[in-house]
Formats: sequence, structure tokens, C-alpha cells
Amino acid sequence: MADQIVKEVELDAPISRVWRALSDHEEFGQWFRVRLDGPFVPGAISTGQMTYPGYEHMPWLATIERMEPERLLSFKWHDFDEESGVDIAEQPTTHVEFRLEPSANGTLLIITETGFDALPDHRRIAAMRSNTEGWNIQAENLASHVAVTG
Repeated sequence: MADQIVKEVELDAPISRVWRALSDHEEFGQWFRVRLDGPFVPGAISTGQMTYPGYEHMPWLATIERMEPERLLSFKWHDFDEESGVDIAEQPTTHVEFRLEPSANGTLLIITETGFDALPDHRRIAAMRSNTEGWNIQAENLASHVAVTG
């Protein structure tokens, strides 16, 4: 079974604009629909609360790994299995990477999520399905955000 999700999206915005939407925690929160407690800092833990309709009960917990301006943002985030009864900080993580490349129309964004093999068997398929759908939605949210907010 594949251990990754890869989503490529062409954004009609310059790399500098897309980078700002990814790296600024308040802007990230607007399009991703999460209220974050503070800025993204490499090596730091990012906490918050989802605001996406139907997911407001879900916490956000991620460790920011790399921030290479206008090139790469990556973090490990915790899979939240609410039925497990285990604190989110004790749950396994997957790795998310946003890679930006110049394109004819502005920016090619490549979103990659890996590490699903670390999830318990009963969570792996559901998490991959849910996150695949989620990245499709989030890519659309980001595209609309950078187009509207210029």
C-alpha cells in the first residue's frame, strides 16, 4: 500500500504570495480553517483548534520542521484518533511538506504527506482517504485565498 499522498496545484499567484499564505500562521489559519496559538517556528510545537465546519472539536498539534522561504514548509502533525481515548500528543505523526516551484501561471505547489505506515492498522486506510479528500479541499481553499487576498 502506498505510504503517501501527493497533491499538485497550480496557483495563479507569485511564489512570494503563496509563501506568505503558508508561513504566516494567521493567514494559514484563514484558509486551512484552524485557529493557531502562535507563529510557525522551525523546531517549535504549533498548537491550536480546528475551525473547519464539523471538525471544531479537533485539536491541532504539529512540530514545525523546516521553513525555507519561498521554497519549503514542512511539519509533522499528529493523527487525531478521537475514539482511541489517547491524548493527541501521544498519537503517531505523519509528515507534511509544501514545496513551491515557479510555473508559467505563478506557482506550482506540491503538497506531500507521508508516514501513514506509522499509524495503527485500523486508522491507516481511513486516514489516507480522509486526508486525500482534505488536501483536495485545502488546495482549493488556498487557491481561493491567494487569488482574493492578492
